[in-house]
Amino acid sequence: MADRVRRPRVPPRLRLLLPRSVRARATFAATAVVTLALGGSSAALLAVLHANLLRTARDSAVEQAGKVVELASREHLPSVLAPHGGSSVWVLDASGKPVAVTPDLLARPVAAPPLPNPPGPSAPGPDRSLLQLPPDEQPLLVGARLHDRRQQVITMSVSGPDGPLTVHAAASLRDVEAAGDTTGTALAVGVPVLVLLVAAVTWRVTGRALRPVEAIRAEVAEITGHDLHRRVPVPHTGDEVARLAVTVNATLDRLEDAGLRQRRFIADASHELRSPIAVLRTQLEVALAHPDPDLWPELLADALEDTVRLQDLAADLLLLARLDAADPVAVELLDPAALFAAALAARTADRVPVTAELADGAEVLGNRTWLTRLLTNLVDNAQRYAATRVEVRLAVRGPDVVLEVRDDGPGIPEADRERVFERFTRLDDARSRELGGAGLGLAIARDLAGHHGGTLAAEPARTGARLVARLPRAGSAG
Repeated sequence: MADRVRRPRVPPRLRLLLPRSVRARATFAATAVVTLALGGSSAALLAVLHANLLRTARDSAVEQAGKVVELASREHLPSVLAPHGGSSVWVLDASGKPVAVTPDLLARPVAAPPLPNPPGPSAPGPDRSLLQLPPDEQPLLVGARLHDRRQQVITMSVSGPDGPLTVHAAASLRDVEAAGDTTGTALAVGVPVLVLLVAAVTWRVTGRALRPVEAIRAEVAEITGHDLHRRVPVPHTGDEVARLAVTVNATLDRLEDAGLRQRRFIADASHELRSPIAVLRTQLEVALAHPDPDLWPELLADALEDTVRLQDLAADLLLLARLDAADPVAVELLDPAALFAAALAARTADRVPVTAELADGAEVLGNRTWLTRLLTNLVDNAQRYAATRVEVRLAVRGPDVVLEVRDDGPGIPEADRERVFERFTRLDDARSRELGGAGLGLAIARDLAGHHGGTLAAEPARTGARLVARLPRAGSAG
């Protein structure tokens, strides 16, 4: 089995030296990049400057030697050549004796530098072929500017009235070295200063940019479960930090809303549980205070009814908790028409008759128990308020499977069509308690529809209430 490739681990001691904060890392990265860029640019600049100055010195020596060659090809050379361009020129005959020199070499003996391929004495006419030695390999001119440690030497051969001659021109590289030293010194001072300036500016800019982030962090750190009303400051920059602050505040809004809903749910659940428990306790106390066997059947029946209410309420609360936790459930391909027909056939104690119109050919992907509970809650709600009838319709409309439950009761006012889906909400509290409702049926039904990717809403109706659930049809996605 091949060994797994592992990333090289940073030694612990080196890890301690690495910056940890975003501000320090950004400053370090910017400084490193600028240092590398300036270092490379400085080296390239020095190389280009040295090459240009060296070429200039060579061109000056070539120009001076070329003028002497042209003059020697036409006429006899004077013993003293006119200076030009700061180059030293000396002309030697075939025997190596000086024929002409520039004024700066009058008091100093000169000699020919050793050349790899010296031109022959019989070279006809002016020969402008250049022979240039690298500066490090060129020998010093004997007596010529002994204070110059490096020179650029150009050699040309020519035949004229004075016979075969060799023209030597030497350009001093002192200016090249001086310019290089000056530029190098300037870069050695300027580059570190510029790097320090970049580091300081980056440190300050990143500090200003991260200041809102630190303010957000400090504010979030102080927010507790009792301070969910607090919000983080939103900078007026419109950048990523501002969007982060807006997102954090939106998250806090959801947390505050969830906290309020949880507290309200706990309070309502406690209130709903307290009523049947109090009634059940009263019935048991009455049974103990009046040990009359004739009263026990009625008391036991009432106690059983309240116990069933407690059991149903506890089951509803457990189902809501499971829906809120979004626990995964088993899903399968179902035929809602067959499923709802079986559920309606099992209802034998309804107060008013239920008529059903269920279209075939619709399939949904869902949980059998939850879809049955969705229909049961809608029908139970309609049974509480219906006067003479409850209608259940199932149809396929485009990509949706639509379930409608109607009744001929008092209906739902338009202003309350959303409020009826809130937990523990009753439009007629006294009547709902009398009929046994806890205000959780429609809330559970909407959550069940939502967990199946659908919706549940109270829609307008000519008479009574009309609750419509829309579920996605299997195979209709995309």
